[in-house]
Amino acid sequence: MCPQLTQGDMLHVEPSLLQYPDWRGHLFLREEVAKFLSFYCKSPAPLKPENVVVLNGCASLFSALATVLCEAGEALLIPTPYYGAITQHIYLYGNVRLAYVYLDSKVTGLNTRPFQLTVEKLEMALQGVSSEGVKVKGLILINPQNPLGDVYSPEELQDFLRFAMRHKLHVIMDEVYMLSVFEESLGYRSVLSLERLPDPQRTHVMWATSKDFGMSGLRFGVLYTENQHVATAVASLCRYHGLSGLVQHQMAQLLRDHDWISQVYLPENHARLKAAHTYVSEELRALGIPFVSRGAGFFIWVDLRKYLCKGTFEEEALLWRQFLDNKVLLSSGKTFECKEPGWFRVVFSDKENRLRLGMQRMRQVLEGQSQVVEDASPCHTQEPQSQPR
Repeated sequence: MCPQLTQGDMLHVEPSLLQYPDWRGHLFLREEVAKFLSFYCKSPAPLKPENVVVLNGCASLFSALATVLCEAGEALLIPTPYYGAITQHIYLYGNVRLAYVYLDSKVTGLNTRPFQLTVEKLEMALQGVSSEGVKVKGLILINPQNPLGDVYSPEELQDFLRFAMRHKLHVIMDEVYMLSVFEESLGYRSVLSLERLPDPQRTHVMWATSKDFGMSGLRFGVLYTENQHVATAVASLCRYHGLSGLVQHQMAQLLRDHDWISQVYLPENHARLKAAHTYVSEELRALGIPFVSRGAGFFIWVDLRKYLCKGTFEEEALLWRQFLDNKVLLSSGKTFECKEPGWFRVVFSDKENRLRLGMQRMRQVLEGQSQVVEDASPCHTQEPQSQPR
């Protein structure tokens, strides 16, 4: 990526790039974003530059959208477990809260999976928070999901969008991992690929280069929405969240090069992700640790409940601290609002030597914890609901 961003006229300066831009982003950039999303999201019709707003990252997008769509004290539904930083993103500006749609690991039938989102669970959560007198204005969906690595099927997406339309809810689709699906059999589909959206005026799609292109420090995020009132309102906040003209030129040049992205970058990136995922998965299986991972994103959702004697969040925090003391930084389930103590997110998108060292340290911590649990017997231990994949 570094050579690609410094070749040719990537680093270009001209007077117009040094002036205030259209707050939505320079037109030349929005045109390239529209073409890029049309191609990689496989939209049935070309997407339009006027529906694109460019901001400095998805954190800014969440903040802007929450502020624009909600009044202070209102809420957005979100399935848990979810990427916990979103809580702060939507709260700091607009004092907007999250209403949780709690998912669990229990598998209830042949066609179900751990932590599966359903319309029934959305309805229950909406009814519950509404009964408390809190107004719900929207639904946040992350696809591919963080931390589960889950991918929603087109049928599921349509079901969730129809649920939102029935209740006149906006839908914020976070697709920041859309190009990091390394298992082709998953058949990932962007919401922008659907033939007909149930409520296009209330469907808002986010993407950024921080994950798929490994450039979290560049701060580049895009919003695609057909709702011009929302686009204009978000753009009004871009004076605080805009990109320099020089970066806008660079990003337009990068996104324009579909040949390099499709033939060089993505195949190599997917191959590295798959190899790292395979290694960590095999290590987890050797340790007898159940996990959830479907071949998308950078993480595996691991079930360490058998290493907790009483199955409490206090024990989960102590186990997290043991990992940290042994120089392994995992994310505990509590930080993702998981309702079951003992789940952790393991990030595998790293070099092989670091993964080997990390898994070695993880093994040492868990072997020590197994002895602690065994010494504390008889005590209540939970049987994992999901099996290793």
